[in-house]
Parts: sequence; structure tokens; C-alpha cells
Amino acid sequence: MVSPAPEVVFFFTWRLEIEHLKNLYYSHSMKKLAVVAFGGNALLKGDQKGTIDEQEANVYETCEHLVQLIRAGYDVVLGHGNGPQVGNVLLQHEAGEKLYGIPAQPIDFCVAETQGSIGYMIEQQLRNVLEKEGLERDILTLITEVIVDKEDQAFKNPNKPVGPFYTKAEMEKLVENSKGVYHEDPRGRGWRKVVASPRPVRINNVKSIEKLARDGQIIITVGGGGIPVFYVEPNKLQGIDAVIDKDLASAMLASQIHADEFFILTDVPKVYINFRKPDEKALNRISVSEAKQYLAEGHFTEGSMAPKVRACIMFCELGGREATITEASELGKPDAGTTIFAE
Repeated sequence: MVSPAPEVVFFFTWRLEIEHLKNLYYSHSMKKLAVVAFGGNALLKGDQKGTIDEQEANVYETCEHLVQLIRAGYDVVLGHGNGPQVGNVLLQHEAGEKLYGIPAQPIDFCVAETQGSIGYMIEQQLRNVLEKEGLERDILTLITEVIVDKEDQAFKNPNKPVGPFYTKAEMEKLVENSKGVYHEDPRGRGWRKVVASPRPVRINNVKSIEKLARDGQIIITVGGGGIPVFYVEPNKLQGIDAVIDKDLASAMLASQIHADEFFILTDVPKVYINFRKPDEKALNRISVSEAKQYLAEGHFTEGSMAPKVRACIMFCELGGREATITEASELGKPDAGTTIFAE
């Protein structure tokens, strides 16, 4: 048997390599990239204590719905909140210092702690769901710093809720014994401690996040809005006491990694105007201009729906096509949630 000439072998090897590269290109170009921001309800419901069993069950349920996007062929990047968890970690640090003399750590350190712990829960429960569904993906949790402006006006007006809900009497006792600031929940669930919530300026490692996601890995990042850091001097980063809004950070991330779609998961299926009033109306698709008008008219409360709507507007104004606010169970359904679109 005569062996093929070297130039023939080279030609067919070259052809196979070209076909392989073409297949890779078309498989990547046909896939869409989605950023999904998990709301607090995906992790811890308002009437729960926050045991590991409760949180893992909540995460598992949310991840079961997330599979709809993965089966539809999306590459996925996940952001998540940490309001209840970071507040609880702060309380644990304060108790440890008071009872045992263990130095309490600042908020940025506690945000980093919850990025790791919540990322671990999401990664584990999502892997459990994928294995049950016969799907295989690598899942990576990235500890993410987000740069903020130390002169941001938010430091003069803290309004980001963290930690558990308190009765008015409990809140007043806490105020007597600390320098904390507390605000009443707009939905009547009690009082919560509030901290500064500056706007994100830049997210570190976005190029790596995009590359990993477009290569097929599921990435968990900007947890709790990211670890807030600033330049205390040129070329020197330092943490700062704050919690960045996870929806704004996720929206900025989505724009910087050129995501096709941005989803914010919350505990209601749609956004409403005149919420809980006789003329309440669910919104299906609205433009950025309409969303800004409803914001100006005061239809969305701070600490609840207003930051989510602003995040969707940010994504669209930074080049995104459309963003959707909905609950996890609606993912993959036609006309799911409220979609805000660029004009």
C-alpha cells in the first residue's frame, strides 16, 4: 500500500484544521451571553432565619429555573445580592469583638466573605441541578473588586439596607447602643440598618470574565455588587465601608462584557405602576424614556424596585439592547417579566 505524499497529508490536515476553526467560530457566534442578577429572594426569604438549609433550598429552586436559559444555548454570568448575609456577618463580627475580643472587620472584608460563601452555595446547588438535568458545565466563582469614587455623595447619605429586619422598638434600642443608621422598609416589613451605596466606576478583570463565559464556563461574579475599593493614592487600592448595589454592578458588567441580555431576578413576576393601589398596572415592555418617566413620578420605591429599573436603564444606555426584571420561575417563558428596551 502506497502512503500518501507529504503534501497531500499536509493539505488534508490543513483542511481539517480550517473546518475545526470554522465550527468553533460559528458555535460561538451563534450563542448568546446573558448576565443574570440573583435577587435576595433567590437566597433568603424575608420570613426565614438564614440557616444553611434554607439558603441552599432557595438557591437550588432558583437554579432549576436558570436551566431554561442554559438549555436555550446561553452562556451565563451570574451576579448576586448579599444584603441579609453581609448584615449578619457584620453582626457576627461585632459580637465576636464584644464577647471574645476578636477584632471586627470592615464592611469591604465582610463583602469579600459573603462573595465566597454565597458563591459556594450557588456553585454547589447549580452543579446539583445540572447533574440532575444531564448537563455539564464548569462553574467558577470569582472574588471581584469594584472601584468606586470615595467622593461619591452616597457616603453622606447611606440608604442601602443590610442585615435582618427589626421592629421599631428593637431598632431604637440598637440606635442607642451604636452609630448605625436605620430606615423603615417601604413594604412594611420592619426596620433595617443602611450603609453607603456608591455607584460602581469600574469592575476589575472584565476581560477574563467575558473570555471564560464565552468559552462556556458559568461565571459567578460581582457578588454583593463587588468588593468596594478606591485609590487611596495613585496605584494603591484600599477597601472602603460600603455595599455597592448588585443590580447596578451587574448592569455595568453586562455592558462591559457585551452581554446580549440582562436579567434581574426578584420576588414579583413584573414591575408595576401604582403598586398595591386600586389602579395597579403590570408593565410588559417599556422604553428607557417611559422607565425614566415612571421613576420621576415616584412609582418605584428606593430600596426596592427603583434601583432595579435604574440598572436596566444603565444597561441600555451603555449599549445593551434590552433588560428584563422578573422572578426566576418566569425565565424562558414568552413575555416573561417587564422588559426595558433601548430606543
